[in-house]
Amino acid sequence: MLRYLLLLCLLIRVDFAFASMAEFTAIVVNRSDPDSVTVAEYYQKKRGIPDANIINIEMVSDVNGFNENYFKTIYDKVRAATPSHIQFYVLAWSRPYKVKCMSMTSAFTFGFDEAYCAKGCKATKASPYLNSNSRMPNWDYGIRPTMMLAGSSVEKVIEMIDRGVESDATKPDGTAYLVSTRDKARNVRARMYPLAKQRLSSRLPIEIVRSDALVDKDDVMFYLTGKQWVEDIDSNRFVKGALADHLTSTGGNLFGVNQMSILRWLDAGAVASYGTVVEPCAIPQKFPNPGILIDRYTRGETAIEAYWKSVAWPGQGLFVGEPLAAPYAD
Repeated sequence: MLRYLLLLCLLIRVDFAFASMAEFTAIVVNRSDPDSVTVAEYYQKKRGIPDANIINIEMVSDVNGFNENYFKTIYDKVRAATPSHIQFYVLAWSRPYKVKCMSMTSAFTFGFDEAYCAKGCKATKASPYLNSNSRMPNWDYGIRPTMMLAGSSVEKVIEMIDRGVESDATKPDGTAYLVSTRDKARNVRARMYPLAKQRLSSRLPIEIVRSDALVDKDDVMFYLTGKQWVEDIDSNRFVKGALADHLTSTGGNLFGVNQMSILRWLDAGAVASYGTVVEPCAIPQKFPNPGILIDRYTRGETAIEAYWKSVAWPGQGLFVGEPLAAPYAD
């Protein structure tokens, strides 16, 4: 009898693991923002997310961020309305994107906690999700990793969603470009490139490029670099489902002008990206680890899983894109 019950529990767990990720994903909609409503409705339809997984709130939408007290009122309402089986949040807006010193996506994942921030060049609280094999992070760690459906316009967000959906299980022929620039302060991930190439080249071509920018490539699956501004992005063709980001101080400041916004990657054809919303210093643990990111994504995990699992200290980092894109899924 005991053996039967254990087998039944295992089968239930396996059934959940292989069920559609849409069943375990909630969309948070700002009803005060017409663009948020439009994006949420489109994403729900394209991904088949159940009505029960739609969480409606009302909040200000014309600011880049707000303080922890205002966030808590929003967050408490969202948590109260969240079905217990939900594992991931999708935020259907582009602004606001930070809560004081935390990114909006990390605040929704962990709850606001200044331990995930840092004054100066210091460590922050680590993520228990780093390189985890968990497919159910809320059940395993008590967190719901979060990604924003953000873009420079509603039209661009819809295009990004379409690319993500169309990429599923396509097993694309693309190359991972790991770009090593002359920007010494922002090129700190370059030391990780050789190991990633050594371990993962059997899955897809990986090229370590020593240049300040990638130019005229027609098969970009991954584009990882370190630079304040990345030139010639539009000269390349991104494969559907591509991931791209640049290590710099405020790439997650989506509508800033001092450094390139990660929205440029999405406009150019990537399906997801990552950047910090406040000065993190050039600490590699605060940015995606190239080897983990490529490994997780090419195993068949979704964009939200691969990106979240690749960052050790994500408190200051913003995750944007189409969360459920899974081009390498079976």
